[in-house]
Amino acid sequence: MAALHGAALAQTPNTEPSGDTPFSSMAIARDEADDCRVPKPPADLAETAYLRNGYRAILRILIAEEALASESCTCLLDQFAWDQALAALPRFQTSDNPRLPFNVLELYAKADALEAQVVEACAE
Repeated sequence: MAALHGAALAQTPNTEPSGDTPFSSMAIARDEADDCRVPKPPADLAETAYLRNGYRAILRILIAEEALASESCTCLLDQFAWDQALAALPRFQTSDNPRLPFNVLELYAKADALEAQVVEACAE
């Protein structure tokens, strides 16, 4: 009987946390701040996760730069599209290698720093 109970739980996704919920079906509620977080890029944006992560960082940078320039504390995510990140590649390109045209870690560090500036400016 316990095996049937466990099998039923595994087949029924549940967003309510409980001790009986299998780890694979646990859902985490999104924070309100996540609504303005740049989502994962679509798989067809680039052939590798490395490139997609770089374009995500570029889009974060573009959004943060616009927020700072316009002194906007509202979410600007809906004003940007993935093609803008692709078009901005030459500005962030550090290599002629098409598979590694930029340093993703540096892009993420720059995006984090700019987003921190936006948060600081909006806190004042």
